[in-house]
Parts: sequence; C-alpha cells; structure tokens
Amino acid sequence: MQGVGFRPFVARLAKQCQQMGWVANTHAGVTIEIEGTPAQQQLFLNSLNTQLPPFADIKLLSVTPRALKGYQDFHIKASTAEGKPSLFVLPDIATCPACIQDIFDVSSRYYRYPFTSCCNCGPRYSIMSRQPYDREHSSMAEFNICPACQQDYQDNDNRRFHAQTIACAACGPRLRLQDESGYLLAEADSALLVTSKYLRAGKIIAAKGIGGYQLLVDATNPAAVERLRERKQRAHKPFALMVADMATAQQLCVISTLEQTALTSPAAPIALLMRRETEKNTLLPARFPQLELAEAVTFKHPLLGIMLPHSPMHHLLLHYVKTPLVATSGNRQNEPICIDDTQAITRLTGVADYFLSHNRLILRPLDDSVIRVINTKPTVLRRARGYTPLPIALNKPMPDTLAVGGQLKNTVAISHAQHAVLSQHLGDLDSMLTQQQFQTTLTDLQQFYGCTPTRIMHDLHDGYSSSQFSAQQSIPTHPVQHHYAHVLSCMAEHGLQAPALGVAWDGSGLGSDGTLWGGEFLLINPQGFQRYAHFRSFALPGGHKAIQEPRRAALGLLYEIAPDYLYPQHNLHFSAQERSLLYAALSKQLNCPRTSSVGRLFDAVASLLGVCHINHYEGQAAMALEMKAMSVSSAQHYPFELRSSSPIIIDWQMTLEKLLDDIHYLSIEHIATLFHNTLAEIILSIALKADRKTVILSGGCFQNALLVEKAVHKLTAAGFTAYCHEKVPPNDGGLALGQLLAMTPE
Repeated sequence: MQGVGFRPFVARLAKQCQQMGWVANTHAGVTIEIEGTPAQQQLFLNSLNTQLPPFADIKLLSVTPRALKGYQDFHIKASTAEGKPSLFVLPDIATCPACIQDIFDVSSRYYRYPFTSCCNCGPRYSIMSRQPYDREHSSMAEFNICPACQQDYQDNDNRRFHAQTIACAACGPRLRLQDESGYLLAEADSALLVTSKYLRAGKIIAAKGIGGYQLLVDATNPAAVERLRERKQRAHKPFALMVADMATAQQLCVISTLEQTALTSPAAPIALLMRRETEKNTLLPARFPQLELAEAVTFKHPLLGIMLPHSPMHHLLLHYVKTPLVATSGNRQNEPICIDDTQAITRLTGVADYFLSHNRLILRPLDDSVIRVINTKPTVLRRARGYTPLPIALNKPMPDTLAVGGQLKNTVAISHAQHAVLSQHLGDLDSMLTQQQFQTTLTDLQQFYGCTPTRIMHDLHDGYSSSQFSAQQSIPTHPVQHHYAHVLSCMAEHGLQAPALGVAWDGSGLGSDGTLWGGEFLLINPQGFQRYAHFRSFALPGGHKAIQEPRRAALGLLYEIAPDYLYPQHNLHFSAQERSLLYAALSKQLNCPRTSSVGRLFDAVASLLGVCHINHYEGQAAMALEMKAMSVSSAQHYPFELRSSSPIIIDWQMTLEKLLDDIHYLSIEHIATLFHNTLAEIILSIALKADRKTVILSGGCFQNALLVEKAVHKLTAAGFTAYCHEKVPPNDGGLALGQLLAMTPE
C-alpha cells in the first residue's frame, strides 16, 4: 500500500535483525534485498507479517535467493517507476495522537503548526500527482526540507523517518487569511487566531482543508447558521458538525462503541448519530452538560452528522473557538467542492465572509465521507476522504474497464487485473461544473493507475450525463440495468458469486422494459439476471415533480386503488385547483409515469400520515418515517398479496387500505412501525419462494437502518445469509462498481 510508511518500517526491522541491503518503492510494490545470517533473515521475514505498520497489508511475498553483494549498511533507495502503477494507494489519514500531542506541546518545534504529520498520518491521495508515493511526486515537492526536518527524516528511530509530508513552520506550507477581495489579513499562526476570532463573532469562513474547502460557522450562533443557510441556499437539509473531541460529541449524541470506533478511525468520517434528548425538562447525566446548538443546524432532526477534527488545522481551530462548528462542503448547490483559491474566491464570494487558505496544492477534490452504523456495521453512505482510493478485490481477473456510474451521487470506477478502484463521491451530474469534474476524474483515474480501458459500462438510461459521455467515446460501450448494478456492487464488495437473490429498492431507475423500477427482486445468475418479483406499479402525477413532492406519490397511490374516489378526507395539502388538475392528469395518464419504486412508496406513506408532504432534500420523507418508526416496538405487519405471475407482483393494496383505516385509531409512530415490518416480511416471503440462500440488499432504501435490521433479522432466523453494504454506498454512489461486474454480450 503506497503511503503507509512501509519502507521506514523495513529499514528499522533490518537494523533490529542485523541485515544489510536496501528497500525501494516500485510501481508494482516494494523490493527488498537483505544480507545476513539465515536465522536473522528468517526472523526478518516472520516479522514482516507480524509487525506491520498501520494500514499495511502484504498481499504477496516472494523470496528469491541471490549471490552476496557485500552490503555495508541498510538504506532506502530511490523509487523506480518501472511497470504498471500499483492499485494499492492509501487515502488521506487523520492526524494521529502523537502529532496531536506535538501541536499542543509548547516544547515541540511542531507546536501550533497546522501541517504537522508523520509516517502514520497526513494527506496522501489528495496530494499525489503520480506513483510511487514520494515527496517529488506530490504537492509537497515545492517545499524544501529545513535542516531540523532533514534530521528527523533521516533518523531511523524517529516516527518521521522518511515521512514524505514532513514539514514545520520553518520550511512547510503556510496559512493565510484573506477577505473576499483577496486582501491578505493574516498569515501563519496569526491567521488561525484571527480566524477563530471571526468564527466567535459569527462570521462564515471558507477554510481549505485536506481534500477541499469547507464552510465553517459557529454552530451555537443562530443568526450565523441562518445566514449560512440563506447564502448557500440550503433551507432545510441538516448541517454536519465538527466537534473538538469525543466528550463534546457525547454531549450531543448517544454514541455506541462501534460509532465511537468509526468516529476516531483514521478515516475520520461524518457519522450519523442519534442526538441526545435536549428538551428543557430532560435531565442529562452530570458528565454530559447541556450544549445548545442553533435550531437551524438540523431543525431538531433526530440524527446529527458529527465528525472529529481530521487535520492539525481543524484541531487548532476548535481549540481556539471552543464551540462546535458547522462544517459543510465548500460549494454552492449542485457544484463540486472548491480545491484552490481561485475557485473559492470565484464561487464562494457572497457565501463566505473570509477565506482561510494555504499554499499546498490539493490535486483532487475529496469531500468528507459519511457513515452510519447499520445492522452493527459501519456503512459508508458517501465515500470520499479517508476511504478513497482503497481498492476492492474481485473474484476473477478482468480486462481494463471503465464504469461511469449514474446521474445522482456519481462515482466512477476502473478495473485492472483482479481489483477495482472506485472514485471519490463527485455529486449529482446536473451542473456543468460537476460534469467537468466528472470528466477530469475519469482522466485522472486512467493516468494515475496506468489504465487503458477496452470498454465502458454505463447506466441503461441514455438521458444520464454519464451515459451521454459514454456514447461519445470511441471504445465499445455497454448499458447496465440500474438495479442489477446495485446488487452487483454489494456482491463485489463481499466477494460473492452467483447464484443469489438481489433485493434492489430505491427511488427509481430505468428498467429493461422501459418503465421506472425501484422495488425489485432479481435472481442473479452467472449469465445475468431475471426479474423475479416487483411491487405493483402506480402512477406518479407530474413525473419528476413527484420526487420533490411526496403528496403526489400519495395521490397516485390512492388513485391506483380507487380512481373514482380520491379519499378527500386525507389532507395532502393540495388546493382544490391543484387536486382537480392532478386528477385530470391521472385520468388521462398525462405525464404520469408508472413506477414500482419502494422509495416512492415510502414517500407516499409519509405524506398520507402527515409526516412530510414536500421533500426539501433527497430522502427527507423516508428518513422522517424511519425516525417515527424507531420509537415503537411491534412484531405485527400489514397484510399484502403476492400475485402468482411471472414475475411475481407484490400487491400493496391491502396494506394501504389497512393503513388508511389505522390512521383513525393508531399513532403515526405505530403505523410507521407496522409499515417497516411489512416491508421486511415481504422480503422474507419472496426469499422463501425464490429459495436462494444468499440474499443481497442494495439500493438507496437500504440506507434505512431500521428496515435493514428488521429484514436481516427475519432472513437470518429463516436460515438465509443476508449481505448488506459496508465499504461501498448502497445508494447510487456504488453503481459504478456494480457496472464493472455486469455481464456483457460476447
């Protein structure tokens, strides 16, 4: 793995085992030559496997005896660039405890230095221009090492021995604080102190981090948070928070051991956590004093996105500010994050009041990753900084292939030999800037890994920007059905092979029959897939508009079971004129595409229960329904019908009729629980009919922790083995990986 401090580890081990010779990086991995007694050489080889540094993993070790050359010492040789680049490159690593101690130690020469790092931490992928991982192949190349850093770099017993990012205040990158006109206000340590003063005063700071800019503001200042919402045009979606330490995180959220491990991991992701009850009549334990966040941070959403500082700059800022900070992506809506000063000043002027930047180049944008513990496993929902570009092992060698993903939450991927590399999260391909970043990332991946693709895999939907890009290329292209790709992505990360039953539930994806799928059960075979079962379809009045307005999905659902009686007693917040127009559209089937989507079913039920009529951000209604269901425990479920057809049709009419009746008698929370139970029971029922012991759960609906846990519990109790996503997002962020594995015509 490039960037794990493996060569310094080998050099130290050679000294311990009294070996002479050398170690060098190559494109293919690491080459070592040792001379010494046989017993000590065997000790060296044994220790290579048992004393590996963090993140290192030996995939293959080959030993070849050679004639003695009479080496007089052991040294690290210059890297060679022969052969194909390695697929094993380390992500950016959060600041290690030893470096955190250094930046707060008055006696250390790294005291308050915001770019402190060592062999065990610091930027990697975000600053690498090419392989192998050496300083001259990174954006650290322009910083000449001072004598003191050179001494650390050459000291075999120092943890900065051959650390490629080594730097200090005398020789390394420097901070600078500017206003929106580019006027320099402060530099170096003063820039941090002035920035913290501005944050305490309620100003919005665009701060250049590891993988790009973030927008920071004091999370306890209501006016400041509301101003950020207004300027970023993000009216409702919850903001993520960065807090100084675990103690602060525990003041805000109930954190399990698994969640704490994820938060403090080298990836340092945003973790979605259940917030502590903060009503005034709630008595928190004494060790968790009340911490008042501005209501506009999340508008009382039960989940909080929390991350810990992942760079020395963040540690220092939070130390000075002494309050949690809103830390959101440094971009405008539907644009990629900014990675350099020109982008930031151009795009974020009018959003940020001040700009905290530095002179170390970021070579590729890496947004903050997002995880959620689902079914006792930390599950990546957005894969970027800290996780990308860790490779994924495949079951068999593959030709060099490029996969371009979908339209939303886009990622791209390449395969070479027996591994795949999934790019960082790029975002929705709705804006020209994001489409440009998409193409830049495709070029970067191919050059960085020396990949020359012989084919391109893309989504079946030819209206996606990624599919349109594929059509313009000169090599063979192959469409892959959306939900088939979802299932294959989960199978790829777990190393599974057909046969299997895939459960692919999401908002929508183009089906093989030209309709909108989203509630699918697919039999996965070595030759491809068969649509084994799906939910009964219903109309979405207004088409795409129904994604933004769950009340439209609710109306379509009601119309499906009673076209002449639109349940007027259910207030879906339509005016009389809107209801009349939509009824006319439904009766004439004008702009009312049909869908089997479980995502839209979630939306419809949320609206019928009065939980959410308008989605102000993606998944709002479904998440609100999940939160309602988490407060009631029940094993009961609603009735449903499985129609004996090919494919089987899951008819939800009895479910809906009973649910509508229950609205008069049961709480919203109880009904939401029964609805989740029903979906889990449907999964079990189809699995029993299909009789495939391996069941795969994939698609955006399986970001719902409650649904996953209920479904897995039922499947496991019935003797099935259920697989869910962990390292690869269940949403469209995993599509590209699945596309790589899709069967193509011979």
